[in-house]
Amino acid sequence: MGTQGPIKWARLFQPRHPLFWMIMALNGLSAVLSWIVQSKPLNNLGLGLVLLFLIGNAVVSMWLGWRLLRETPPADDATSGR
Repeated sequence: MGTQGPIKWARLFQPRHPLFWMIMALNGLSAVLSWIVQSKPLNNLGLGLVLLFLIGNAVVSMWLGWRLLRETPPADDATSGR
């Protein structure tokens, strides 16, 4: 870390980057898992497993988002200010 400057939040929206689509897929999975927790009667083991997957999903999504934010933009990137 260090002298890279402020974070450009617009870097999260990069439809041509595979990490962007991985984050979108994980967000969809998060919505499905949340729906399962709220609508299905689960025993303690099932609830624990789904919650474990939800927490893991959130951690991986944040890590991928951080990688997407911190990656050096390519020269022909539309978000580079051209």
